Amino acid sequence: MVFFRSVPLLSRLRSHAIGLMQQHQVQKQSNLSNSFRWIQTQTISSDLDLHSQLKELIPEQQERLKKLKSEYGKVQLGNITVDMVLGGMRGMTGLLWETSLLDPDEGIRFRGMSIPECQKLLPAAKPGGEPLPEGLLWLLLTGKVPTKEQVGALSKELRDRASVPDYVFKAIDALPVTAHPMTQFATGVMALQVQSEFQKAYEKGIHKSKYWEPTYEDSLSLIARVPVVASYIYRRIYKDGKVIPMNDSLDYGGNFSHMLGFDSPEMQELMRLYVTIHSDHEGGNVSAHTGHLVASALSDPYLSFAAALNGLAGPLHGLANQEVLLWIKSVVEECGENITTEQLKDYVWKTLNSGKVVPGFGHGVLRKTDPRYTCQREFALKHLPDDPLFQLVSKLYEVVPPVLTQLGKVKNPWPNVDAHSGVLLNYYGLTEARYYTVLFGVSRSIGICSQLIWDRALGLPLERPKSVTMELLENHCKKAPDN
Repeated sequence: MVFFRSVPLLSRLRSHAIGLMQQHQVQKQSNLSNSFRWIQTQTISSDLDLHSQLKELIPEQQERLKKLKSEYGKVQLGNITVDMVLGGMRGMTGLLWETSLLDPDEGIRFRGMSIPECQKLLPAAKPGGEPLPEGLLWLLLTGKVPTKEQVGALSKELRDRASVPDYVFKAIDALPVTAHPMTQFATGVMALQVQSEFQKAYEKGIHKSKYWEPTYEDSLSLIARVPVVASYIYRRIYKDGKVIPMNDSLDYGGNFSHMLGFDSPEMQELMRLYVTIHSDHEGGNVSAHTGHLVASALSDPYLSFAAALNGLAGPLHGLANQEVLLWIKSVVEECGENITTEQLKDYVWKTLNSGKVVPGFGHGVLRKTDPRYTCQREFALKHLPDDPLFQLVSKLYEVVPPVLTQLGKVKNPWPNVDAHSGVLLNYYGLTEARYYTVLFGVSRSIGICSQLIWDRALGLPLERPKSVTMELLENHCKKAPDN
């Protein structure tokens, strides 16, 4: 099933559609009566068409899932302890997430590829440049490294899908301009839901084997539109509402930077890197899991992603990148830019002794330095080695891990992705730390929506884990053989 969205697409398929009108006249008449104009096609797969590539892959993966379930469905993956139940399900394996996998020592891998491999192999806007987010989207959906031509075609498709209805902006404008940027962002995404193709298809009785088709349409459109919504919010809050239109010659990351108001080539490169490395981090983190959970109820991608954004807005998740820059600036305000290592160590202990955490350090899964931190550090060494805040971040890398290790309560004392991103953004002029989580949200749309398409293609069920009371745990443990 392909949703006809534009004249160019109709032109490419005209010859096939004519033949189908003769073979399937009854079905055609039925489909044309639907408000969203679905039509059955038998097109030849195009190397440049992501939808066609995905359509070829899905049957094989469906069979793979069936075989996995039938042959190994009763195989145990580990034991569940009381600590896991009481500790936020840490370390508990219980979720299928195909697009990425997080290793405690190596960090994130996108479809098996590390961040350095993505930087080397994914197409870039210029030779030796940062990977284009469109390339990562293709990789997450297909498991294949795209060509530059495939990325170019996908980039154009996303630009074609990026039109945002006026009522979305009116919904955002109904909020006080002082509302948190993430509140405005989630509101905008909810307003986009009015155009959900999945909702329309479901109401018309689409067969569950075809759920992935309108999910694909919604997901690609959502990914395309969120930079427009996000940049509108930035300009509304910080730039007197002076909106900058999309540039049809720019890619996804470059356009996002442009619409925000930053046209320097280095800032556009940073945005490409930022969106790519923040896009996906397997399925157990709050935003990814929330999106998957809500979507498992067959909520459409807009509803699911809006829920994910509300999780991302929490201080223990996406809001942390805002907290890092604010904390770093508090160090400078109190101690100056030329702070010594000993002064910095004292300030870190002062933060910890006041009952607070040092933002940007530690991770729920990782046990070494986050590769997303490392690639941002390499970007800084290349483009802004003398920036005072970057030099302070480098000192923190030396000071904080030993202090946290000495504290003895932290499993991972190393910096994570949030420890660096704010300093880079601040250097290029995006100084409004309160807005940073919106950037994270735009990025995360790529990972969450990619997996959601596969959730529907594989027919993954409603998520419904078992919960227990403390009384049940107490009684169970008293009866345990080892007690």
